[in-house]
Amino acid sequence: MKALITGITGMVGSHLADYLIEHTDWEIYGVCRWRSPMDNVSQLIDRVNNKDRVYFDYADLNDQISLITVIRKVKPDYVFHLAAQSYPLTSFTAPVDTLNTNILGTCRLLEAIRLQMEDDKNYNPVVHVCASSEVFGRIPADKKPEDGIDEDCPFHPASPYAISKVGTDLLGRYYAEAFGMTVMTTRMFTHTGPRRGDVFHESTFAKQIAMIENGLIEPIVKVGNLESLRTYADVRDAVRAYYILVTKNPIAGEYYNIGGKYTCLVKDTLNTLISMSTVKDKIRIEEDKERLRPIDADLQVPDCRKFTKHTGWEPEISYEKTMEDLLNYWRNRIKNGEEFLTR
Repeated sequence: MKALITGITGMVGSHLADYLIEHTDWEIYGVCRWRSPMDNVSQLIDRVNNKDRVYFDYADLNDQISLITVIRKVKPDYVFHLAAQSYPLTSFTAPVDTLNTNILGTCRLLEAIRLQMEDDKNYNPVVHVCASSEVFGRIPADKKPEDGIDEDCPFHPASPYAISKVGTDLLGRYYAEAFGMTVMTTRMFTHTGPRRGDVFHESTFAKQIAMIENGLIEPIVKVGNLESLRTYADVRDAVRAYYILVTKNPIAGEYYNIGGKYTCLVKDTLNTLISMSTVKDKIRIEEDKERLRPIDADLQVPDCRKFTKHTGWEPEISYEKTMEDLLNYWRNRIKNGEEFLTR
């Protein structure tokens, strides 16, 4: 079996590759851009160099020909489409790039797969399109569901990124319904852990704390909106969910909400990370207006019963373990002498 992962150099893609290496005998093909940073896949480099189950192919979501070429060459049995411009705050300053990469890029990939299916009538891969819980955005107070956000909650995107993921979500379902492709869409809620980018709130908190512990910055953690309600999952639970999604009775056109079970305000997450610090009594908190979005998704609490009923998946890694591992990830990078922006 062959699996193709777009976005393999990202947090989720790299963890998915790790999971598939450990739990399957599949060959893993990662789609990279020539400028993709390799930090998250350093553990895979020896395998790539030795052609040991892991292969990198260069392609770009904004280049149709490169995607057609990769699909034609690899003919993957499973496709995990994780690549995206995935930073909500960045999408406010780069909306066109965000919409182009996430909507048209997804369309280009699905079209490349469709064309290969047209050429080879026996070819019908299982495709996972990763949308986002951000599609639900700002939910009016009188419409906030008691049991969390289910799959049929109306979309109310609160950023260009969220709008782009609405398009991604609908494209996945369209290609399933229109062309008989086995495409499934997920709306993963907040998921984090080691390798999380520092543009996300819990990761920038952890990075700043690790830098404070090493005397690299003043004992001040700069923050944005602390009042948003989030439900956290560990990235390692998330990639296990993605594997189960494509291997356990995949249903074309289905869409699922996936997320953790621990819910708290962003300020509680900050306090958890500070409580784990060796200098917790010295740390102060300061609002940084540059970290505030013009509009924010204020409630991100999932109802995952549909996915759990279909697959039996449940999150296993505790919130405390996730946050501890995230903080230690940044401590280790700083210990190794890496330098970072203080964002």
